[in-house]
Amino acid sequence: MTRPTGTLAAFLAMAFFIVGLTGLFASFAAPLPLERALAREAALDEAVAAARSADPAAALTGLQARLGESAAALTPGPDLQARIAAERLAMRARFATESDVTLARLRWLISVITGMGALFGVAMLNLAARAR
Repeated sequence: MTRPTGTLAAFLAMAFFIVGLTGLFASFAAPLPLERALAREAALDEAVAAARSADPAAALTGLQARLGESAAALTPGPDLQARIAAERLAMRARFATESDVTLARLRWLISVITGMGALFGVAMLNLAARAR
């Protein structure tokens, strides 16, 4: 009959270590929708200033890359200020939805990895029990 060594404990610790690393990496992805929303908010603030400039069309064209999908709603024309305000609300709703989706995916990722780590630990303990 052989006695299990520290190798088994190391395997079990590694299973939980992987879960911790997954959570750490997920913490970097979680704030991305907020950061994108803040950048878009700044671009919309610049669009408000551009609407008041001498050549709003040229100023808005220069902002298109930073405005992303919001650029289509902000073509020069009447009621540009109202359209910017409406796009600001729509953008916030889109990024709130994106944030919810991102958080749900991260929670699933951490749950699945935790379950896999637990199964790995159980399998290792069963192997050690059979070796006795």
